[in-house]
Amino acid sequence: MKVKKYVAPTMPEVMKRVRAELGDDAIILHSKKITTSGFLGLFKKKNIEVIAAVDLEVKQIKKNNPVKTAVKNSTPKLQRNVPTRTAAADDQKLYQEVASLKSMLQTMSAPGHLATAHYPVLLQNWLLHLEEQELAQKHQQAISEKLLEKWRNKNEEVSSRELKEWTREIVEKQLSSFQHGGAIKKRFVNILGPTGVGKTTTLAKMAAHEVLEKNKKVAFITTDTYRIAAIEQLKVYANLLNVPLEVVYKREDFQKAVDKFHDYDLIFIDTAGRNYRDPQYMDELKKIIDFEQEMENYLALSLSMKEKDLRAIIHNFSSISIDKFVFTKIDETIAYGSMLNLIFDYKIGVAYVTNGQDVPDDMIEASPKVLAEYLLKVEEQ
Repeated sequence: MKVKKYVAPTMPEVMKRVRAELGDDAIILHSKKITTSGFLGLFKKKNIEVIAAVDLEVKQIKKNNPVKTAVKNSTPKLQRNVPTRTAAADDQKLYQEVASLKSMLQTMSAPGHLATAHYPVLLQNWLLHLEEQELAQKHQQAISEKLLEKWRNKNEEVSSRELKEWTREIVEKQLSSFQHGGAIKKRFVNILGPTGVGKTTTLAKMAAHEVLEKNKKVAFITTDTYRIAAIEQLKVYANLLNVPLEVVYKREDFQKAVDKFHDYDLIFIDTAGRNYRDPQYMDELKKIIDFEQEMENYLALSLSMKEKDLRAIIHNFSSISIDKFVFTKIDETIAYGSMLNLIFDYKIGVAYVTNGQDVPDDMIEASPKVLAEYLLKVEEQ
């Protein structure tokens, strides 16, 4: 048994090295993303590390007898006259290889690790792409089990294109369990989220869609009195769309604005972007906005942020019933797995994804097909 570690910038390059040295009989024992240090800690690079192995005796037998050694069944048979290892050096080398394999198998069986050594190599490569997309292990596992089942049920060779289409079908079916899209069912639309995620721009895009595409009568309310620039920005959008805007500072102001807009189809509420770690922010928000109104709450989350931070934001807003997510700045990342992780884990659908600053163009209505396609973009990277 020959075991070796390979490191390269991309998975295709790693597999090219594995096949060149170990051949087509090689199996992948373990893989992970690593970061190599650069000069003085700078210019760090991301690479893929793969542990591959090949049984040299089986490889040699296949080379000498390619036809006779075809696998007839899965039951191993004892062979006679197999040379035994007698040299102490060979025994020591074999012992080290077995110990190394045992350690690897223990690592792969550990909680949170997706063991794929028994998967076909092409399928292993595809699942590594999903890992690079930062899709959580448990969701990778759910997809991989269905892919392996489809693979086994097909007697013919499977192509990369088929794997991609199978994955699309599986992910779309999983996502269809949740409500997606921008259909608004209530009069008040509340855009929530921390500072810097693009709430005001998102609100303007959604409002423009309702005004221009559906001819709805729309009004704006803003509670963002902490930043003068935010009010001015919303005023610009209000003027462009020819919709009224009310700035509110307290609950009485909010109620007056509600009464003033009683005959409007939709009222969009822009909230202040404060530090989401500060619980006082939520208390202040509830003192101003009457959440008992006929209201839909959209939580804007920037995909340029770490998933750990996104989960902290969701937790902070957990006292408010969130109807749908709006994922912003999707054009500022190349990994979309966190988007699906949040959907699956919190069981909340997505209204829109935004991919730029232009109003109203840079916004895409979410659907299982759209969301799955982002995950599948990995092949095009």
